[in-house]
Amino acid sequence: MATIFFTGFPGFLGSRLLPRLLARSARNRALCLVQPKFMGLAKRRLDEIVGQDPTLAGRIDLVEGDITKPGLGLESSGKLTREIEEAYHLAAVYALDVPRDVGMRVNVDGTRNVLDFLATCSRFDRLHYVSTCYVSGRYAGIFRERDLDKGQRFNNHYEETKFLAEVDVQARMREGLSATIYRPSIVVGESHSGATQKFDGPYFLIRLMLTMSKRLAILPVVGDPTAVRFNIVPSDFVVDAIAYLSGLKKSRGVVYQLADPEPLTVDELLEEVARATERNLVRIPMPLGAARRIVAHLPGPFRKLRIPAESVDYFVHPTHYDTHNAQRDLTPKGITVPPFQSYLPNLVTFVREHPQIGASAMV
Repeated sequence: MATIFFTGFPGFLGSRLLPRLLARSARNRALCLVQPKFMGLAKRRLDEIVGQDPTLAGRIDLVEGDITKPGLGLESSGKLTREIEEAYHLAAVYALDVPRDVGMRVNVDGTRNVLDFLATCSRFDRLHYVSTCYVSGRYAGIFRERDLDKGQRFNNHYEETKFLAEVDVQARMREGLSATIYRPSIVVGESHSGATQKFDGPYFLIRLMLTMSKRLAILPVVGDPTAVRFNIVPSDFVVDAIAYLSGLKKSRGVVYQLADPEPLTVDELLEEVARATERNLVRIPMPLGAARRIVAHLPGPFRKLRIPAESVDYFVHPTHYDTHNAQRDLTPKGITVPPFQSYLPNLVTFVREHPQIGASAMV
Protein backbone atom coordinates (compact mmCIF):
# COMPACT_ATOMS: atom_id res chain seq x y z
CA MET A 1 0.00 0.00 0.00
CA ALA A 2 1.35 3.43 -0.98
CA THR A 3 0.52 6.41 1.22
CA ILE A 4 0.54 9.78 -0.55
CA PHE A 5 0.96 13.08 1.32
CA PHE A 6 -0.86 15.86 -0.51
CA THR A 7 -1.02 19.65 -0.12
CA GLY A 8 -3.24 21.89 -2.21
CA PHE A 9 -6.56 20.16 -1.52
CA PRO A 10 -9.35 21.34 -1.92
CA GLY A 11 -7.80 23.63 -4.55
CA PHE A 12 -8.88 23.36 -8.17
CA LEU A 13 -5.90 21.42 -9.56
CA GLY A 14 -5.48 19.36 -6.41
CA SER A 15 -9.11 18.27 -6.36
CA ARG A 16 -8.79 16.93 -9.89
CA LEU A 17 -5.34 15.43 -9.60
CA LEU A 18 -5.86 13.49 -6.37
CA PRO A 19 -8.45 10.98 -7.71
CA ARG A 20 -6.19 10.30 -10.70
CA LEU A 21 -3.30 9.37 -8.42
CA LEU A 22 -5.43 7.03 -6.33
CA ALA A 23 -6.83 5.38 -9.45
CA ARG A 24 -3.41 3.86 -10.17
CA SER A 25 -3.91 1.23 -7.51
CA ALA A 26 -6.75 0.22 -5.22
CA ARG A 27 -4.13 0.00 -2.47
CA ASN A 28 -3.14 3.67 -2.67
CA ARG A 29 -4.40 6.08 -0.03
CA ALA A 30 -3.89 9.80 0.55
CA LEU A 31 -3.37 12.11 3.50
CA CYS A 32 -4.40 15.66 2.60
CA LEU A 33 -3.08 18.53 4.70
CA VAL A 34 -5.89 21.09 5.02
CA GLN A 35 -5.99 24.44 6.79
CA PRO A 36 -8.71 24.48 9.48
CA LYS A 37 -10.56 27.32 7.74
CA PHE A 38 -10.85 25.24 4.56
CA MET A 39 -11.83 21.97 6.25
CA GLY A 40 -15.55 22.45 5.57
CA LEU A 41 -14.89 23.01 1.87
CA ALA A 42 -12.48 20.06 1.82
CA LYS A 43 -15.12 17.75 3.29
CA ARG A 44 -17.68 18.85 0.71
CA ARG A 45 -15.17 18.36 -2.09
CA LEU A 46 -14.28 14.93 -0.74
CA ASP A 47 -17.96 13.96 -0.70
CA GLU A 48 -18.22 15.03 -4.36
CA ILE A 49 -15.16 12.98 -5.31
CA VAL A 50 -16.40 9.85 -3.54
CA GLY A 51 -19.83 10.38 -5.07
CA GLN A 52 -18.24 10.30 -8.52
CA ASP A 53 -16.03 7.32 -7.69
CA PRO A 54 -17.23 5.19 -4.73
CA THR A 55 -14.03 3.13 -4.87
CA LEU A 56 -12.25 6.09 -3.25
CA ALA A 57 -14.37 5.88 -0.09
CA GLY A 58 -12.16 5.55 2.98
CA ARG A 59 -8.96 6.11 1.01
CA ILE A 60 -8.60 9.88 1.52
CA ASP A 61 -7.96 11.27 5.00
CA LEU A 62 -8.16 15.01 5.72
CA VAL A 63 -5.62 16.15 8.31
CA GLU A 64 -5.71 19.63 9.85
CA GLY A 65 -2.45 21.48 9.44
CA ASP A 66 -0.74 24.52 7.96
CA ILE A 67 2.34 24.58 5.76
CA THR A 68 3.35 27.97 7.16
CA LYS A 69 3.95 26.46 10.61
CA PRO A 70 6.95 24.38 11.71
CA GLY A 71 6.06 20.72 11.65
CA LEU A 72 3.15 21.75 9.41
CA GLY A 73 1.10 22.54 12.51
CA LEU A 74 0.33 18.86 13.03
CA GLU A 75 -0.73 17.93 16.56
CA SER A 76 0.74 14.46 16.23
CA SER A 77 2.92 13.50 13.28
CA GLY A 78 4.60 10.32 14.50
CA LYS A 79 2.24 7.94 12.73
CA LEU A 80 2.31 10.02 9.54
CA THR A 81 6.10 10.06 9.37
CA ARG A 82 6.09 6.26 9.41
CA GLU A 83 3.52 5.93 6.61
CA ILE A 84 4.23 8.55 3.94
CA GLU A 85 6.05 7.27 0.86
CA GLU A 86 5.29 9.90 -1.76
CA ALA A 87 4.33 13.59 -1.59
CA TYR A 88 2.67 16.11 -3.88
CA HIS A 89 3.18 19.73 -2.88
CA LEU A 90 0.72 22.00 -4.70
CA ALA A 91 -0.23 24.43 -1.92
CA ALA A 92 0.81 28.01 -2.69
CA VAL A 93 -0.53 31.52 -3.06
CA TYR A 94 -1.46 31.94 -6.73
CA ALA A 95 -2.05 35.70 -6.99
CA LEU A 96 -0.15 38.29 -8.99
CA ASP A 97 -0.80 40.98 -6.38
CA VAL A 98 0.22 38.92 -3.35
CA PRO A 99 2.10 41.02 -0.75
CA ARG A 100 5.71 39.92 -0.37
CA ASP A 101 5.35 38.90 3.28
CA VAL A 102 2.41 36.62 2.44
CA GLY A 103 4.21 35.12 -0.55
CA MET A 104 7.32 34.49 1.53
CA ARG A 105 5.34 32.90 4.35
CA VAL A 106 3.27 30.57 2.16
CA ASN A 107 5.35 29.91 -0.94
CA VAL A 108 8.87 29.96 0.51
CA ASP A 109 8.58 29.14 4.21
CA GLY A 110 5.70 26.77 3.46
CA THR A 111 7.73 24.80 0.93
CA ARG A 112 10.69 24.70 3.30
CA ASN A 113 8.47 23.38 6.09
CA VAL A 114 7.13 20.66 3.78
CA LEU A 115 10.69 19.68 2.82
CA ASP A 116 11.75 19.56 6.47
CA PHE A 117 8.73 17.45 7.40
CA LEU A 118 9.33 14.98 4.58
CA ALA A 119 12.94 14.62 5.73
CA THR A 120 11.58 13.07 8.95
CA CYS A 121 9.48 10.47 7.11
CA SER A 122 11.26 7.13 7.33
CA ARG A 123 9.62 5.57 4.25
CA PHE A 124 9.52 8.71 2.10
CA ASP A 125 10.79 8.09 -1.42
CA ARG A 126 9.77 10.90 -3.77
CA LEU A 127 8.43 14.47 -4.00
CA HIS A 128 6.34 15.96 -6.79
CA TYR A 129 6.55 19.74 -6.63
CA VAL A 130 4.33 22.10 -8.61
CA SER A 131 6.24 25.27 -9.43
CA THR A 132 5.48 27.69 -12.30
CA CYS A 133 7.05 28.67 -15.60
CA TYR A 134 7.22 32.19 -14.21
CA VAL A 135 10.18 31.41 -11.99
CA SER A 136 11.74 32.80 -15.17
CA GLY A 137 10.74 36.31 -14.16
CA ARG A 138 11.39 38.67 -17.04
CA TYR A 139 14.20 36.63 -18.56
CA ALA A 140 14.58 37.76 -22.17
CA GLY A 141 14.70 34.81 -24.55
CA ILE A 142 14.18 31.06 -24.28
CA PHE A 143 13.94 29.78 -20.71
CA ARG A 144 14.81 26.11 -20.67
CA GLU A 145 13.68 23.40 -18.29
CA ARG A 146 17.21 23.15 -16.90
CA ASP A 147 17.29 26.91 -16.18
CA LEU A 148 16.46 28.50 -12.85
CA ASP A 149 18.71 31.30 -11.60
CA LYS A 150 19.58 33.39 -14.63
CA GLY A 151 19.92 36.69 -12.79
CA GLN A 152 16.37 37.56 -13.83
CA ARG A 153 14.18 40.24 -12.29
CA PHE A 154 10.56 39.56 -11.46
CA ASN A 155 7.22 41.07 -12.40
CA ASN A 156 5.77 40.59 -8.92
CA HIS A 157 6.19 38.88 -5.56
CA TYR A 158 4.33 35.78 -6.75
CA GLU A 159 7.04 35.07 -9.31
CA GLU A 160 9.84 35.95 -6.90
CA THR A 161 8.58 33.74 -4.07
CA LYS A 162 7.87 30.77 -6.33
CA PHE A 163 11.42 31.16 -7.68
CA LEU A 164 12.87 31.18 -4.16
CA ALA A 165 10.80 28.12 -3.28
CA GLU A 166 12.06 26.19 -6.29
CA VAL A 167 15.63 27.21 -5.43
CA ASP A 168 15.12 25.44 -2.10
CA VAL A 169 13.64 22.35 -3.75
CA GLN A 170 16.49 22.08 -6.26
CA ALA A 171 19.04 22.58 -3.48
CA ARG A 172 17.54 19.59 -1.64
CA MET A 173 17.62 17.61 -4.88
CA ARG A 174 21.35 18.22 -5.15
CA GLU A 175 21.63 16.89 -1.59
CA GLY A 176 19.86 13.66 -2.57
CA LEU A 177 16.11 14.40 -2.54
CA SER A 178 14.30 12.40 -5.22
CA ALA A 179 11.88 14.86 -6.83
CA THR A 180 10.15 15.88 -10.02
CA ILE A 181 9.28 19.52 -10.70
CA TYR A 182 6.33 20.63 -12.80
CA ARG A 183 6.15 24.20 -14.11
CA PRO A 184 2.76 25.06 -15.62
CA SER A 185 2.39 28.29 -17.55
CA ILE A 186 -0.83 30.32 -17.15
CA VAL A 187 -3.53 27.79 -16.22
CA VAL A 188 -7.17 28.28 -17.19
CA GLY A 189 -10.24 26.07 -16.76
CA GLU A 190 -10.92 22.66 -18.23
CA SER A 191 -10.86 22.65 -22.01
CA HIS A 192 -14.05 20.61 -22.44
CA SER A 193 -16.20 22.50 -19.91
CA GLY A 194 -14.44 25.77 -19.20
CA ALA A 195 -14.87 25.04 -15.47
CA THR A 196 -12.56 26.79 -13.05
CA GLN A 197 -12.49 27.79 -9.39
CA LYS A 198 -11.50 31.43 -9.83
CA PHE A 199 -11.30 34.02 -12.59
CA ASP A 200 -7.77 35.30 -13.05
CA GLY A 201 -5.18 35.41 -15.85
CA PRO A 202 -6.91 35.46 -19.26
CA TYR A 203 -10.27 35.57 -17.49
CA PHE A 204 -9.58 39.21 -16.65
CA LEU A 205 -9.50 39.92 -20.38
CA ILE A 206 -12.62 37.84 -21.10
CA ARG A 207 -14.61 39.48 -18.30
CA LEU A 208 -13.45 42.95 -19.29
CA MET A 209 -14.54 42.36 -22.89
CA LEU A 210 -17.94 41.07 -21.77
CA THR A 211 -18.45 44.22 -19.71
CA MET A 212 -17.85 46.43 -22.74
CA SER A 213 -20.13 47.35 -25.61
CA LYS A 214 -20.32 44.85 -28.45
CA ARG A 215 -19.89 47.66 -30.95
CA LEU A 216 -16.86 49.26 -29.30
CA ALA A 217 -14.55 47.37 -26.95
CA ILE A 218 -11.58 49.63 -26.26
CA LEU A 219 -8.43 48.09 -24.84
CA PRO A 220 -5.04 49.64 -24.04
CA VAL A 221 -2.24 47.81 -25.84
CA VAL A 222 1.35 47.97 -24.64
CA GLY A 223 4.54 47.12 -26.48
CA ASP A 224 4.43 45.17 -29.74
CA PRO A 225 1.51 42.70 -29.47
CA THR A 226 2.72 40.84 -32.57
CA ALA A 227 6.08 40.03 -30.96
CA VAL A 228 5.04 38.89 -27.47
CA ARG A 229 3.56 35.45 -26.78
CA PHE A 230 0.98 34.72 -24.09
CA ASN A 231 1.36 31.16 -22.84
CA ILE A 232 -1.87 29.48 -21.70
CA VAL A 233 -2.69 25.85 -20.88
CA PRO A 234 -6.01 24.29 -19.76
CA SER A 235 -6.15 22.68 -16.33
CA ASP A 236 -7.00 19.23 -17.69
CA PHE A 237 -3.75 19.20 -19.65
CA VAL A 238 -1.82 20.01 -16.48
CA VAL A 239 -3.65 17.32 -14.50
CA ASP A 240 -3.19 14.74 -17.28
CA ALA A 241 0.50 15.61 -17.52
CA ILE A 242 1.26 15.38 -13.80
CA ALA A 243 -0.86 12.25 -13.37
CA TYR A 244 1.14 10.50 -16.09
CA LEU A 245 4.63 11.90 -15.50
CA SER A 246 4.52 11.31 -11.76
CA GLY A 247 4.12 7.60 -12.40
CA LEU A 248 7.30 7.34 -14.46
CA LYS A 249 10.53 6.18 -12.86
CA LYS A 250 12.49 8.10 -15.49
CA SER A 251 10.91 11.40 -14.45
CA ARG A 252 12.84 11.45 -11.18
CA GLY A 253 15.12 14.47 -11.12
CA VAL A 254 13.44 16.02 -14.17
CA VAL A 255 11.91 19.49 -14.56
CA TYR A 256 8.91 19.73 -16.89
CA GLN A 257 7.64 23.01 -18.27
CA LEU A 258 3.95 22.34 -18.88
CA ALA A 259 3.50 25.11 -21.40
CA ASP A 260 2.17 25.58 -24.91
CA PRO A 261 5.05 25.02 -27.35
CA GLU A 262 3.24 27.23 -29.88
CA PRO A 263 1.49 29.97 -27.88
CA LEU A 264 -0.51 32.75 -29.48
CA THR A 265 0.92 36.21 -29.78
CA VAL A 266 -0.80 38.89 -27.71
CA ASP A 267 -2.28 40.26 -30.92
CA GLU A 268 -3.72 36.85 -31.83
CA LEU A 269 -5.01 36.38 -28.28
CA LEU A 270 -6.87 39.71 -28.37
CA GLU A 271 -8.40 38.84 -31.73
CA GLU A 272 -9.56 35.42 -30.55
CA VAL A 273 -11.10 36.76 -27.34
CA ALA A 274 -12.83 39.56 -29.25
CA ARG A 275 -14.26 36.99 -31.67
CA ALA A 276 -15.38 34.63 -28.90
CA THR A 277 -17.07 37.44 -26.95
CA GLU A 278 -18.52 38.98 -30.14
CA ARG A 279 -16.84 42.34 -29.55
CA ASN A 280 -15.55 44.87 -32.04
CA LEU A 281 -12.07 45.43 -30.66
CA VAL A 282 -10.35 48.81 -30.82
CA ARG A 283 -6.71 48.90 -29.67
CA ILE A 284 -5.25 52.02 -28.07
CA PRO A 285 -1.43 51.88 -27.93
CA MET A 286 0.03 53.32 -24.74
CA PRO A 287 3.08 53.04 -22.46
CA LEU A 288 3.18 50.24 -19.89
CA GLY A 289 3.02 52.60 -16.91
CA ALA A 290 -0.05 54.37 -18.25
CA ALA A 291 -1.81 51.06 -18.94
CA ARG A 292 -1.09 49.85 -15.41
CA ARG A 293 -2.51 53.06 -13.94
CA ILE A 294 -5.66 52.72 -16.04
CA VAL A 295 -6.20 49.11 -14.96
CA ALA A 296 -5.55 50.04 -11.32
CA HIS A 297 -8.21 52.77 -11.48
CA LEU A 298 -10.89 51.31 -13.72
CA PRO A 299 -14.15 53.24 -13.43
CA GLY A 300 -17.57 52.11 -12.21
CA PRO A 301 -18.68 48.66 -13.41
CA PHE A 302 -15.14 47.63 -14.36
CA ARG A 303 -13.79 48.03 -10.82
CA LYS A 304 -15.72 45.01 -9.53
CA LEU A 305 -13.65 42.80 -11.83
CA ARG A 306 -10.70 43.38 -9.47
CA ILE A 307 -8.11 43.19 -12.23
CA PRO A 308 -4.63 43.57 -10.70
CA ALA A 309 -2.40 46.13 -12.39
CA GLU A 310 0.33 43.46 -12.37
CA SER A 311 -1.56 41.52 -15.04
CA VAL A 312 -0.59 44.12 -17.66
CA ASP A 313 3.06 43.04 -17.40
CA TYR A 314 2.28 39.72 -19.09
CA PHE A 315 1.29 41.49 -22.28
CA VAL A 316 4.93 42.55 -22.65
CA HIS A 317 6.46 39.38 -21.21
CA PRO A 318 9.81 38.70 -22.94
CA THR A 319 10.16 34.99 -22.17
CA HIS A 320 9.50 31.94 -24.35
CA TYR A 321 9.35 28.54 -22.65
CA ASP A 322 11.19 25.48 -23.89
CA THR A 323 9.14 22.30 -23.42
CA HIS A 324 11.62 19.66 -24.60
CA ASN A 325 11.27 17.31 -21.62
CA ALA A 326 7.49 17.64 -21.50
CA GLN A 327 7.02 16.99 -25.21
CA ARG A 328 9.47 14.09 -25.20
CA ASP A 329 7.62 12.23 -22.45
CA LEU A 330 4.02 13.35 -23.03
CA THR A 331 3.53 13.49 -26.79
CA PRO A 332 3.94 9.71 -27.36
CA LYS A 333 1.01 9.23 -24.96
CA GLY A 334 -1.15 11.76 -26.76
CA ILE A 335 -0.98 14.29 -23.92
CA THR A 336 -0.64 17.60 -25.73
CA VAL A 337 -1.76 21.20 -25.29
CA PRO A 338 -4.90 21.86 -27.36
CA PRO A 339 -5.01 25.08 -29.41
CA PHE A 340 -6.38 27.95 -27.31
CA GLN A 341 -8.94 28.72 -30.02
CA SER A 342 -10.43 25.23 -29.68
CA TYR A 343 -11.56 25.66 -26.06
CA LEU A 344 -11.85 29.45 -25.70
CA PRO A 345 -15.63 29.36 -26.42
CA ASN A 346 -16.04 27.00 -23.45
CA LEU A 347 -14.17 29.44 -21.19
CA VAL A 348 -16.38 32.31 -22.34
CA THR A 349 -19.56 30.29 -21.82
CA PHE A 350 -18.47 29.35 -18.30
CA VAL A 351 -17.74 33.00 -17.46
CA ARG A 352 -21.17 34.06 -18.74
CA GLU A 353 -22.93 31.34 -16.72
CA HIS A 354 -20.99 31.86 -13.47
CA PRO A 355 -20.77 35.60 -12.80
CA GLN A 356 -20.53 34.96 -9.04
CA ILE A 357 -17.04 33.44 -9.24
CA GLY A 358 -14.31 35.84 -8.16
CA ALA A 359 -10.55 36.17 -8.50
CA SER A 360 -9.52 35.63 -4.88
CA ALA A 361 -6.78 33.15 -4.05
CA MET A 362 -7.10 30.55 -1.30
CA VAL A 363 -4.84 31.92 1.46
